[in-house]
Amino acid sequence: MTQQRHIKLGFILHGVGRTWNDWRHPDRDVNASTSLAHYQKQAASAERGKFDFLFVADSLSITEKSSPHYLNRFEPITILSALAATTSRIGLVGTLTVSYSEPFNVARQFASLDHLSGGRAGWNVVTSWLGDTAANFSKTEHPAHALRYRIAGEYLDVVQGLWDSWDDSAHVGDKDSGQFVDPDKLHRLDHKGEFFQVRGPLNIKRTPQGQPVIFQAGASDDGRNFAARRAEVIFTHAPTQEEGQAYLADVKARAKGLGRDPDQLFILPGIAPIVGDSDEDAEARYRELAALESIDTGLGFLSRTFNDHDFRQYDLDAPFPDVEHIGINSQQSATLRVLNEVRAENLTLRQVAERLASPRGDFVGSAETVANRLQTWFENGAADGFVVFEPLPGQLDLFVDRVIPILQARGLFRTDYEGTTFREHLGLPVPENRYSVGKSRKSAA
Repeated sequence: MTQQRHIKLGFILHGVGRTWNDWRHPDRDVNASTSLAHYQKQAASAERGKFDFLFVADSLSITEKSSPHYLNRFEPITILSALAATTSRIGLVGTLTVSYSEPFNVARQFASLDHLSGGRAGWNVVTSWLGDTAANFSKTEHPAHALRYRIAGEYLDVVQGLWDSWDDSAHVGDKDSGQFVDPDKLHRLDHKGEFFQVRGPLNIKRTPQGQPVIFQAGASDDGRNFAARRAEVIFTHAPTQEEGQAYLADVKARAKGLGRDPDQLFILPGIAPIVGDSDEDAEARYRELAALESIDTGLGFLSRTFNDHDFRQYDLDAPFPDVEHIGINSQQSATLRVLNEVRAENLTLRQVAERLASPRGDFVGSAETVANRLQTWFENGAADGFVVFEPLPGQLDLFVDRVIPILQARGLFRTDYEGTTFREHLGLPVPENRYSVGKSRKSAA
């Protein structure tokens, strides 16, 4: 009997909010992005709701025009390590760039988080798209888009190789014999590649779930290829169900073409559900949120998308400016989405900014309405689950208390965690240690 598929759910820890003006809501804590108490409360709510994971996004470059959450925020591994101590089942996923870090350090950090949490770590592998990030890391220029993905492929090879440094039984700890480690079960990587030379072994034993879960957010062609080849979970942007269906079908087809089981790759669009007592009440709450925003908010989104380009210099009601050359080496998929809409509908800068300032999404309504739309997206191949933002204070608890029970009653979401590790929640296998596999094959021969 085939086990029924369940919706996967993550919650993104986004402090003062995802836009430029969310922080102005009367009930929003203006210090939320650096408040351990705030994140502990959200983590407890998400775990009470049996969410699969918490997710921390990141960026390594800001300007005075960056959104408030990114101006003042925790580093991902730090806050997730703190939350590991106050949660017991929920996964802990952090964003860390391959363009401005070293594989050995990253392998060690996520292995440590996996041990601290009892097997609940996940790594969101990103290449960084803001060009001025290079200036914070003693570099003269930001790597080109295609080059960043070449770096990412080798980087991930190194990190996953380091995670296999120890056989599962390498840590002996025999006080009578005085043997702490079996040297035959401790392995040097000795990697020498195009970008990295890393000897190993890693100075922490293999983790409870074998290796942390690999996340990715590839949307460009290079990104989709990388995600189809290497990711286990993909965090994506799908404004409509139709776009979600097209993205899911494309990436899973690429994964299958690479010899992967597409059912072992989960695609999760980000959503910002607004739950009300009725559909009309939810619409009123959305208008309450939209009223905080302005044209300047939309211009801020555009600026971030196009590598911090200043859109405030242009006439709002003139044709959209020629900026394709600016975005091509940054957030490529997002810039192309904007430019395609501009061309298709002949939009002005004002019209684009208005759309971006107050995105409504498909998940505004009563608990029943929101549950119905989640089910529709899930059952019609637009998503394997969702990464949930909290657009208004209190919405996470409303989602947990009202929407999740409906999904559970329909058999679409778990009523309890499947095990103790993140991989067990997701139904993903523990990766075999490459060295142990090699030994077993030699023995069989």
